[in-house]
This record gives sequence, C-alpha cells and structure tokens, in this order.
Amino acid sequence: MASSSMSSQGSGTWTAKQNKAFEEALAVYDKNTPDRWSNVAKAVGGKTADEVKRHYEILVHDVKYIESGRVPFPNYRTTTRRSSD
Repeated sequence: MASSSMSSQGSGTWTAKQNKAFEEALAVYDKNTPDRWSNVAKAVGGKTADEVKRHYEILVHDVKYIESGRVPFPNYRTTTRRSSD
C-alpha cells in the first residue's frame, strides 16, 4: 500500500493531508514536467523527491494489482430507501 513508504522523519507513514497534496501535485506536475519529483515533494511537504517517487511507484503497483482482478470487491450491503414524495 502507498502509505508504507518512508517519510523524511522516518515515521514511515503519510498523513491524509500529505496524500491529498500528493494527488493534487500529480495532477499539476505530469510525467513531462522537469524536476517532477522535486516539485511534488515541495507541494507535499516533509518528503524528499525520492520518497514521493517511491510513493508513486507503490501507487502504480497497487493500481495494477487491483486492475488485474487480484483484489476482490468488498461485499457491500445494499439498502433500499423509500422515497418520501
């Protein structure tokens, strides 16, 4: 899972705020952006360029794993709601 990458503080975790900033930075800095990982790291805060690149690689791996069908869909319960016209 992507949250297992190492932070510069050595905690090994990413906060929800850092993950959100990471996602937003990926939308801004695409694969053709010079110094992409440095820019993403600056946007995230508290992570190095190598750490955000590794976080991305883990994310890509996880997505491929999910898309290959190796992760079962959760068994969500469905509820029926009545409309109150």
